[in-house]
Parts: sequence; structure tokens; C-alpha cells
Amino acid sequence: MTSLRIDRPTAEVAELVLLGPGRGNAMGPDFWRELPLAIAELDADDALRAVIVYGSGEHFSYGLDLPGMAAELGPMLGNGARGRAGVIDQATRMQAGFGAIASSRLPMIAAIDGWCIGAGIEMAAACDLRIASTRARFALREVKVGIVADLGGIQRLPHIVGEGWARQIALTGEDFDAESAQRMGLVTQLLPDRDTLLEAARSLASRIAANPPLVVAGIKRTMSARIEASVQAGNLAAATQNGMLLQSEDFAEAMRAFMEKREAKFRGR
Repeated sequence: MTSLRIDRPTAEVAELVLLGPGRGNAMGPDFWRELPLAIAELDADDALRAVIVYGSGEHFSYGLDLPGMAAELGPMLGNGARGRAGVIDQATRMQAGFGAIASSRLPMIAAIDGWCIGAGIEMAAACDLRIASTRARFALREVKVGIVADLGGIQRLPHIVGEGWARQIALTGEDFDAESAQRMGLVTQLLPDRDTLLEAARSLASRIAANPPLVVAGIKRTMSARIEASVQAGNLAAATQNGMLLQSEDFAEAMRAFMEKREAKFRGR
């Protein structure tokens, strides 16, 4: 794999490390192809009882690698019904990775340091537990680039932080700090630095791994069953919306503004 690495500090705990190769561990084509395979590999290891997910370097993830995805998304833009269908198919393939995290038998702990943006938050939301360093920063910026978050984040976040906070995060696209994330319940623990964060994540994983693995898996499956159908329905609705929105003038303006490093001017068409 080029976008992910699996480490095994103990027989019972694995670490899934985001590598990029985009800046800030941005998620490009290799990531979306490799993530479901990585989760399947972890699930197939009967000795494993918990997984820690974290980013290499200074950040968890900058989210979707827009330049890296351009070759795949470009042909879908301005291509009418065929393009809209292509967007839905592409979103479905990308949703599979975070869906695999959520449906895995293994408890997943996201250890968040630095920036956690867009698809980064959606990945963290698919995990079972989230802890962070005090320097962690968060944003669900899809609204600012002219699309609906369609990787499960706006379906899962209301169950984590409540409907009000989830709507504020999604509708404003504004940045928020680690203390705010803890206050709203997105993360359950704050640690002073990256090293202490990883130590805490490993301790938490070890405590979970000490419990009966079949019972732990049963708890995760039972709790996930409450929201599975709504996540799937919401993901399809979001992908369908983006099939339309990626053809809009506002999306084209958002991409121009992104490349030109300026504020976008949206016109609602």
C-alpha cells in the first residue's frame, strides 16, 4: 500500500497509519482503493482485538485530495446524466472504505493530531472512539467547495455530537479547535501532545483488547445496527445531490477559487 501502513505494536492491537501521499495525508485515488483492502486484512486476523487510526507527520488528514482526484472526477463534470450517474458510482466506491471501518468487528480508535478536515472528520466519525491532542483542529469544509459531505459524516455526526452541533459544523464549514470538539462530544479525551496522544490511544486499545473479543464485537455490531440503515440512505441521498451539484456554476467557481487561493463568490446556480 502507498497511502496506508499497518503496524503491529502487539499481537492484539494494530495501528492503521495514514501516509498520504498527498500533503497532510490528503486522501487520493490510492487511499480510496486501499482502505477497504486494509480493513479486510485487519478483520481477517483473528488475533486482533482493536485498531488505532492516526496520521503520519503533523496532521491526521487534510481530507479529500482534490488535485489528486481531478483525473477521476474531471470527466464527470458537464457530462449530463452520464456524469451525474458517474458521481454517484464514484461516491459509492469511496463510501465503502469508511463503511468498512464502521462495520468491522474491531473497535477503531481515531487518534487525532493537527488538522482533521472534511473526509478526515468523516473517517473519524466512522471510528468507534476519538481522542485528540490539544493542537488538533477540525473542519467539515465541503459546503465551502460547493458539495454535500457524502462519505457518511453528516449521517454519523448527529449520533456523536447531536443534531444541533452537526448542522452547525456542516452548514458553516467553519474551523473549530480541540476544546470545542471535546465540549460537543466529538472527542472524549484531550492530550497535551502527539506522543502522549498515541500513548493514551494504545492504553485505551489495550484495555478494550483485554475484554472478551466476541462480546466487544457484539457490542459494536449492536450499537451500529441502530444507525446503519439511515447512514446508507443518507449516503445515497448525498451522492445523488452531488451528482447535480458538481454540474453547477458554484462548484466550478469553488474549484477556481481553490486553485487561485481566493474567496469564492457563489451565485446559487
